[in-house]
Amino acid sequence: MNLAKFVPCALLLGASLAAAQQYPAKPVRVIVGFAAGGPSDIVGRIVAAQLTERMGRQFIVENRAGATGMIGADAVAKAPPDGYALYIASQTTHAVAPYMYSKPLYDPVKAFATITLVAHNPLLMVVHPSFNVKTVKELIAFARAKPGVVNFATGGIGSSPHMSTELLKSMAKIDMVPVHYKGDGAAVIDILGGQVPLFTASISGLLQYVKAGKLRGIAITGSKRSAIAPEFPTIAETGLPGYEVVTWFGLLTTAGTPAEVINRIYGDLNQSLAQPAVKEQFAKLGLEIVGSSPDQYAAFLRSENVKWGNMVRQLKLKAD
Repeated sequence: MNLAKFVPCALLLGASLAAAQQYPAKPVRVIVGFAAGGPSDIVGRIVAAQLTERMGRQFIVENRAGATGMIGADAVAKAPPDGYALYIASQTTHAVAPYMYSKPLYDPVKAFATITLVAHNPLLMVVHPSFNVKTVKELIAFARAKPGVVNFATGGIGSSPHMSTELLKSMAKIDMVPVHYKGDGAAVIDILGGQVPLFTASISGLLQYVKAGKLRGIAITGSKRSAIAPEFPTIAETGLPGYEVVTWFGLLTTAGTPAEVINRIYGDLNQSLAQPAVKEQFAKLGLEIVGSSPDQYAAFLRSENVKWGNMVRQLKLKAD
């Protein structure tokens, strides 16, 4: 045995294990790439609160908005690989936005280490009551009969509302026209006013208007019906087999972070996610807890990059 080679490796392993046992020795930043109050921010604050309670150190949410969430993500990609900078990732920041820029700030897969896919939720497709469409089949038939006539609202180029409807267009081979807004809130205002007939967005943000009769719910984008609104069928079961879109929120850190640190964060957070009170917090947002392992999340992230990266290229979407 070559002891000269073995000793440095043993020292590195010992240092890594010691770092994991001491972690966290100081406050940890949980970076969110969007402004306070949005879904990523809310998920980030729940995660930070649970990790603070479990690990005995402050996990502090830091909002660093800009470039469709990429500025905050880039800060984590370039942070020291020690687990003291975490990121609340989403489909937008880690499967769509990087492909819309000619010079992306980071590689959405290689620049990060996966910890866990925290939660996901389907979107709800809604129409203004004046739009005479009640099912996905009727929408597809209408759009085929009148190509380019139907407008649909989005929360911005590359947002989940945008990409979910573009996927529907691609699979159904129909032509509808996106109307981009600066955020879902602005889009909701215009669909409520009847300026645009169709919108697909987070179920938690739209359900109140459907229940009040101000909008008509058509279908859910997930592979199964939503627990908080089971009355709505999935798009797959009502006109487009194989269709599935969920928005998701995952926890990442910098590539190269010791596995022992990643597993420590994952283990403690997963214990919190299993608690009924935490499940209830997410359920009120229309979110379903996933809690996948680091390896499972890594495989999922790779598949999302293939799916949405191809869609961005197909649509030739550009953000710069």
